[in-house]
Amino acid sequence: MQTSLQDLLKSGGPIVADGAMGTMLFELGLTQGDSPELWNVECPDRIRSVHRQYIEAGSQIVLTNTFGGNRLRLDLHKLADRAAELNEAGARLARAEADAADRAVVVGGSIGPTGSILVPYGDLEFGAAVEAFQNQAQALVAGGVDVLWIETMSDVKELRAAVEACQQGAPGFPLVATMTFDTHGHTMMGVTPETALEMINGLGVVALGGNCGNGPDEIEDVIRKMRETNPDVILVAKANAGIPHLENGAAVYDGTPEVMADYAVRVHHLGATVIGACCGSTPDHIRAMVRALGQT
Repeated sequence: MQTSLQDLLKSGGPIVADGAMGTMLFELGLTQGDSPELWNVECPDRIRSVHRQYIEAGSQIVLTNTFGGNRLRLDLHKLADRAAELNEAGARLARAEADAADRAVVVGGSIGPTGSILVPYGDLEFGAAVEAFQNQAQALVAGGVDVLWIETMSDVKELRAAVEACQQGAPGFPLVATMTFDTHGHTMMGVTPETALEMINGLGVVALGGNCGNGPDEIEDVIRKMRETNPDVILVAKANAGIPHLENGAAVYDGTPEVMADYAVRVHHLGATVIGACCGSTPDHIRAMVRALGQT
């Protein structure tokens, strides 16, 4: 059933997003170093099954399997020339599961960082980043997403390139933007939550916030600082399921469904409206969060 993020927000209550895509795909057989986006055309049933499980767990927003879908990042897999195809396919898979649901589900088109650093600290030119993001954004809109969801950014300049690309490629289309504050409460590029809020809020996004990082405590602090800076913005929190440790060479996260349920309640009280999870989370985590927030 199709709806818009703006319609969900009118409910006034917490909105539950989905959890990790990569974690689920590794369980389904994706191997380290492979392109998750290629599965949008090679293993579409597996991608749809992940979206379906999150929807069945209670997610009101699902993000497409396109986090690394910009041409610059896909070039690492020799797939740059297939960027539009892979993004549109990913959007159509999420759209199909959302439309099949018995309640309203929003599809967010996931747009992650390029993996390169913009000048002057790196060699990626701003215009090249805009071009890559614009190609991705247009394909996601063509595939049927409801909102473009820029996430896990560390550099405000790169985030601005992504926003500009979306606004040029899909004028008037709703945007959400989140950054990751995984370096002592700052992004890798030294941005604080307060600075991020002030800069992002001026870009015309519907909602903003934090995702990924070092677990729930970190995201809670991000949301608290953002809410204290501006009481009116719509905030998004998508924390990792705790902090990972290695077991038999694989990353295992220590955040149980119960831990993430407690986080969901706390971060909502701190001011987050859209609440989900990131790395290490599964539909079980989302199901517990839905129940804790009273969204069943």
